Amino acid sequence: MWKHTILLEPSQQELTYKAMKMKPERVKEILSKFKNQKIIVIGDLMLDEFIYGRVIRISPEAPVPVVEVTKEERYPGGASNVARNLRAMGCQVDIIGQVGKDSYASQLQELLQADGIGISGVITNPNTRTVVKTRVIARHQQMVRVDREYRERLQVQIADKAIAEFKSKIKEAHAVIIEDYGKGFVTQMLVDRVSNLVSTQKKILAVDPNPYNPLHWHEPTVVKPNRLEAFAASGIVYSEPVNPVEKDTALDRVGKILLEKWRPQHLLITLGDQGMALFQRNKPLYHTPTKAQEVFDVTGAGDTAISAYTLALSAGATPPDAAEIANHAAGLVVGKLGTAVTNQTEILESFKKNG
Repeated sequence: MWKHTILLEPSQQELTYKAMKMKPERVKEILSKFKNQKIIVIGDLMLDEFIYGRVIRISPEAPVPVVEVTKEERYPGGASNVARNLRAMGCQVDIIGQVGKDSYASQLQELLQADGIGISGVITNPNTRTVVKTRVIARHQQMVRVDREYRERLQVQIADKAIAEFKSKIKEAHAVIIEDYGKGFVTQMLVDRVSNLVSTQKKILAVDPNPYNPLHWHEPTVVKPNRLEAFAASGIVYSEPVNPVEKDTALDRVGKILLEKWRPQHLLITLGDQGMALFQRNKPLYHTPTKAQEVFDVTGAGDTAISAYTLALSAGATPPDAAEIANHAAGLVVGKLGTAVTNQTEILESFKKNG
């Protein structure tokens, strides 16, 4: 399936290995199993709002452009976008999180239901507000973002409801994704209880961490930070990317530190236009270069990456297989405007076209 070529540097240990291209038949085999998978997503729920328009003049009130609105769109965001990505790729999805008692909550739940996502775990908390991110876009460029949010630590009674819902679903699930956007829902108490149930049931646990909400993860299957988040979590001063990635000794050091700190089976660091780096204990770094052809909007690319990686693992892919599929999926969504998703057909075509 995979043939590894070890690359040796005379002055250092092996830092990376590369793989032969995945054959479309292998990709198709993995994708065909997506429909049989069931995944639970836990985390900060949001509503993404996009206001599109055109700029034809400057405001007489202040030196700012006036945007004449031509279109408005709303999509599930945050952990909700992870669920939406998973559903678009063909699996069954349940989501657990909280919303406020407001019109935005109703809009979000309607969107999730329309996508076929289970929302019995969406808990209404009258003491908070639904998180909304509004982006104003003109000529394919984001001009401003307006955030409506209310950060509050997760209340015990809300956590109890979330865990009760989780207990009712975990036996039938194949994997669990914890998506931490730092809005207050993901706490150590919640992580401890979820991790214990996942461990007992021997399920896949994937984590998308937030460096500003440092938590103890209980040896999850995979943790997926981006480069900036990985450096912040490791305590290493950030350094600019190095080309080729196999010579980025700072990144290699960060990966090894986080493997020891978080104790995951796999560590997947997304690298933007450099693709992704996969770390596994006692194995050299695996690098998959970016598959993006054109980049229009990076919104939600990390959500797509963890969705595709986790789903592929759940469907029986090896970690390198899963990283390749996640990389192709992320490359597809950055070529679209807005909080975009991709599907099996697009992923398979991407492999046929780009290898």
